[in-house]
Amino acid sequence: MTPDERASEPADVVELPAASRATDIALDELEIVYAFIYARVGNRADAEDLTQQVAMKAIPRLRQGAPASAIRGYLFATARSVLGGFWSTRLGLSEAELHEDLALALPTSPPSEESADTVQQILAQLSDNYRRVLELRFLHGYSLKEVAAEMNSTVGAIKVMQLRALRAAAKVRPLE
Repeated sequence: MTPDERASEPADVVELPAASRATDIALDELEIVYAFIYARVGNRADAEDLTQQVAMKAIPRLRQGAPASAIRGYLFATARSVLGGFWSTRLGLSEAELHEDLALALPTSPPSEESADTVQQILAQLSDNYRRVLELRFLHGYSLKEVAAEMNSTVGAIKVMQLRALRAAAKVRPLE
C-alpha cells in the first residue's frame, strides 16, 4: 500500500474517555483562578504558568460527584499553595517566614504619641527576653531569622517566645 492509498482510506478514530463532571467544572473555574493569580503576581506570563500548575495539581485529585463549591474551594486552596511556593522561591524565604513577613508589611500610619507611650508601658512590664523579641519583630521589623540570629536562638524557639510574649503582653494593663 502506498502512502497515497493510506491517506485516502478512512483512519481509525480513537475515542477518548469523556471528561468527568468535576473536570468540566474545574476547567470552567480556571478563568476565575487565573484572575485571582494575576491580581497577586501582576504579569500575564507568571499568572498563566501558575494557573497551569494549579490545574495540573488539582484536576487529577478532584472527587467525582463533588459539588461545584467544593471544587472551586479546592482550586483556590491549590492556587494559594502555588502562589506561596512562587513567592517563596522568588523572595528566597520559607513559606512560613513569608506569611510572617507579609503580616508585618501592612501599611500603617505613624503611631500617635499616646499609643507609643502605651506600648512602652506594656513592654516595660515584660521580661527582658519577651520585650526584646517583641521590639525586634514589631518595632524594628526584623524577620524571624534575623531575630533568631540576634538572640542566638533558633527560628522555632523565637516563634514560641514571640507567641508567649504576645500572650503576656495581652495580660498586661498599661498605667492610666
